[in-house]
Amino acid sequence: MNHFPKIGLLITHYNRSNSLENLLKTFQSMNCIFGNIIVSDDGSKSEHLNKVIDLQLRYSFQLVCASENRGLGNNINKGQDAIKAPFTVYIQEDFEPNDTFPERLKEAYDLMSEDSNLDIVRFYAYYPYPYLKYFNEHFSEMWIKPFAIDYRKIYFYSDHPHLRRSSFFEKFGRYVEGLKGDKTEYKMCISFLKNKGKGLFYTDCQGLFTQKNTSEEPSTMIRSNWRNSDNLFISFIRYIYRQIKYNYDILQ
Repeated sequence: MNHFPKIGLLITHYNRSNSLENLLKTFQSMNCIFGNIIVSDDGSKSEHLNKVIDLQLRYSFQLVCASENRGLGNNINKGQDAIKAPFTVYIQEDFEPNDTFPERLKEAYDLMSEDSNLDIVRFYAYYPYPYLKYFNEHFSEMWIKPFAIDYRKIYFYSDHPHLRRSSFFEKFGRYVEGLKGDKTEYKMCISFLKNKGKGLFYTDCQGLFTQKNTSEEPSTMIRSNWRNSDNLFISFIRYIYRQIKYNYDILQ
C-alpha cells in the first residue's frame, strides 16, 4: 500500500474523461491512497461531465465544477482551494505515471519535509531544465547562474506534474485568470522566479510519466503557429523576442 496522508492529489480536467479514468485507474492499480483527491472540472461538455460524475462513485474523489469554461487559472485555483493536505501533487488528466512513481513521490515528500526552503519538486518535462546541479541519484537542483542567457530558465516552474506545498499561493500568488493556458503558466513562471522559488527536478525528466494525447481526446492547449514553427527566420525572431520579453518581465 502506498499511503500518502499528507499529500492531496489535484487533477485538472476538461473534456477528457477517458484520460481521467485512465489516470485514476492507474493510481488505484498502484494502491495509492492520498489525503484527498480533487478533480477540478473547467465546464466540460455534458457527456464528459456525466462520465466524471460516474467515475466519482468508483474512485471517491471530490468534484469541483465550473458552470462554464473559465480557463486554466480558475481551474487550478478552485482545485487548490479544495485541497486539505499540507502538500499537493498536481497532475493534468492526460498523464499516466509509471510503476516507480510512488517511490519517487515518497522521496520527494521526504525531501520537502526535511527542507522547508524547497517549494516544488518537478516530475516531468519535455526537455531538461537548462541549469541543473547534481542533488542525488534521482533528482537535480534547479538554479539560475548569473547572467544566464538560456530563456528556458523561466521554466523553474511548470504546469507539468509536480509536488508542491499547499500553501503555494501564499508565496507565489494565485494563478492569473482570464488568460489562455500558456499565458497563465507563463505568469506563474515569472512569479516563481521573482519570489525566489527553490526546487528540484527529476533528472530523467520523461521517465516517470507518459503524456497520452489521443485522436479521440487531443490536447486542449492551442498555441499560435509562430510558437512551433521550424522556419529559421521565425525561430531567430522568436529567440530574440523571448530573450527581451522574458528578462524584462523577470527584472521589472
